[in-house]
Amino acid sequence: MLSELRETPVRAPGAPTLPDAPRVPGPGTSAVGTRAASVHLTRAPAGKVAGESFTPLQDLHGIITPSDLHYERHHAGVPAIDPDRYRLLVHGLVDRPLIFTLAELQRFPSVSRIYFIECSGNGRAAYRAMSPQTTPQQIDGLTSTSEWTGVPLATLLREAGLQSEARWLLAEGGDAALMTRSIPLLKALDDALVAYAQNGEPLRPEQGFPVRLLLPGWEGNTNIKWLRRIKVGNAPFMTREETARYTDALRGDEARQFSFVMDAKSIITFPAYPTVLGQRGWWEIRGIAWTGRGRITKVDVSTDGGATWSPAALQEPVLPLAHTRFRHLWEWRGQATTLMSRATDETGYVQPTLAMLRAVRGPGTNYHLNAIRAWDVDAAGRITFAARV
Repeated sequence: MLSELRETPVRAPGAPTLPDAPRVPGPGTSAVGTRAASVHLTRAPAGKVAGESFTPLQDLHGIITPSDLHYERHHAGVPAIDPDRYRLLVHGLVDRPLIFTLAELQRFPSVSRIYFIECSGNGRAAYRAMSPQTTPQQIDGLTSTSEWTGVPLATLLREAGLQSEARWLLAEGGDAALMTRSIPLLKALDDALVAYAQNGEPLRPEQGFPVRLLLPGWEGNTNIKWLRRIKVGNAPFMTREETARYTDALRGDEARQFSFVMDAKSIITFPAYPTVLGQRGWWEIRGIAWTGRGRITKVDVSTDGGATWSPAALQEPVLPLAHTRFRHLWEWRGQATTLMSRATDETGYVQPTLAMLRAVRGPGTNYHLNAIRAWDVDAAGRITFAARV
């Protein structure tokens, strides 16, 4: 009887089978894990000393970006900072100017929060110099979501004792550019973090090791990396990075300054260039949406170039100030068409069309480029970016 049970079972013709299990033991344990040999996830770097690296949005799942794939942006390279010599100065309109070491910062009660960060110039490829052969990574890869751990900035300001005239802060980085931005005190006392960990480990050098400022929902440039100094003042400090740069040029001679909050945005990450639909039938349209104003409450998807819209399913978890995944089933019948997504956040703000955004900002703006993204599908199932107004 036992011998009969050990015999290879007889399978009906055409029945599915599994590949044979390996008979040779694989590698043993290791000090640091690696990805499978068949998985090739990389950022797309651009520039040298001053530059950026784009997150592969189309290749990721869930909402947390692996730390080594989180987008990077810096203006003078990545500094090498000795954590034992690190110091953070808090001074200006305070009762007690203080200097904190990294160990002293880590002695405060910590919090962990899941937030996205986005470069305010994210999306230039969808606004200027558009090309059909553009991937989601190249269009919107300057945004990522992580779990950040640190001490609330409000805690440090209470330790220093704010004076009654205090209204603004100057945050300064420890890179060669000495990146500095003015931050309203109300934001600092609300949800700002002085972060020293990302996704359970110390910050990576390109993410600001050993300490960075984290301003949830605000443009990436204000989230000062390699944070070394916070000066409390009674007015904006009008630094180079908020006068010569990071100001939204509008039509005519006007400009929008201190436009901190990132507007609601979404992008379809599948199907997208260079995908080719292999056959007609049902396909799941997938993508991500995010907003600096809280939660995403709705994402609508159009499969006919904006003539009609249908609500997509939001994938849990739907967190404030974090990427939110959406899904929508679509039956492709071999016709040429255009796929689009449109996000709405909890304030009622709706992601605008490209024409609407250009009517307000004009052709020269470089920041806050959150227009609806569109993907063309031809009769052969080839997907390209809809590079047109």
